Amino acid sequence: MSTEIRPFRIEISQADVDDLRERLARTRWSGEIPGAGWSRGVPVDYLKGLADYWAGGYDWRGAEARLNEFPQFITEIDGQDIHFVHVRSANPDATPLLLMHDWPGSFTQFADVIEPLSQDFHVIVTSTPGVGFSGPLSGPGWNTGKIAGAFVELMARLGYDRYGVQGGGGGAWIGIEMGRQAPDHVIGIHLNGLVTFPSEDPADFAGLTEGEQERLARLQNFRDDMMGFNVLQSTRPQTLAYGLHDSPVGQLAWITEKFKEWTDAAAELPEDAVGRDHLLTNVSVYWFTGTAGSSASLYYEMAHDPSAWAPKERGTVPTGVAVALSTDVAIRRFAERDSNITHWTEFERGGNFLSLEQPELLVGDIREFFGKLG
Repeated sequence: MSTEIRPFRIEISQADVDDLRERLARTRWSGEIPGAGWSRGVPVDYLKGLADYWAGGYDWRGAEARLNEFPQFITEIDGQDIHFVHVRSANPDATPLLLMHDWPGSFTQFADVIEPLSQDFHVIVTSTPGVGFSGPLSGPGWNTGKIAGAFVELMARLGYDRYGVQGGGGGAWIGIEMGRQAPDHVIGIHLNGLVTFPSEDPADFAGLTEGEQERLARLQNFRDDMMGFNVLQSTRPQTLAYGLHDSPVGQLAWITEKFKEWTDAAAELPEDAVGRDHLLTNVSVYWFTGTAGSSASLYYEMAHDPSAWAPKERGTVPTGVAVALSTDVAIRRFAERDSNITHWTEFERGGNFLSLEQPELLVGDIREFFGKLG
């Protein structure tokens, strides 16, 4: 197996940019039930405006140039390309810190936190296998455990023996699994967008605060939401891929809906939470790399992984959790059952994409958590 680490630059051809704009111009728009708003999905008038901006106002070349300011690399692990950003701190003794995203995010969601974090950490930002510039999946089996193992190998390949990890949403599950696989190497795990579940023991529900009861009710809504996109992606990702891979508006709608659902509940529109250009840069990465299908297949891998929901030993690595009270569902007592929770912060605002929604608060909380570890 080659362990070569190759420099990488984002260089989308002008032909691909022109093709995107032509496809957007030829969109055959669906109608909608009058007055439905967001209750049945993304409203057509809103999506038309977003697509028009993507085609005529959004500056991909500017976004591409900004992303290329970060040193990027690709290496192959278990036959799969792994794309990552690697920014070394000016402090040679800084702690290495691995940042991980989930679907429908990408490495671009960390653009605003890389520089401030690099003051205290050597920052590594991965693209999840099957997403963006890590390319389509090389084969089956890329479940949470395998991805975690690949990232452990990546950190070893970079020469880091002791390091921290940070992940949100599905990235949080990868971080927890890395702590289980490599507890002698992972010094701390910082999480946001964490999903926690109660057990069947009635005692789990005794004495919950009013805020925790609200989050428990929100968890049921989250489960209902999972019955939509998750069922499709975990059972028929290939069938779904044809529409998303061929239609940029289809890809735009599929991702935009989740940004609406998973960002700060106080935000009326997704761009109110993360900014329109940030949203479109993220969608553009999925479109230009053709990874709609392979990213959906990650859900298939999880759904067909016998170990995914099997009982596991409680994690021993110190773990910090940042909770956005307006949107998240995490409850501390449930999290402590599975992980060694040593740090718990609750933010009034934010959602699953804290690095975009509340970058300063996230950076501060990461610094505070790892500062406690010495």
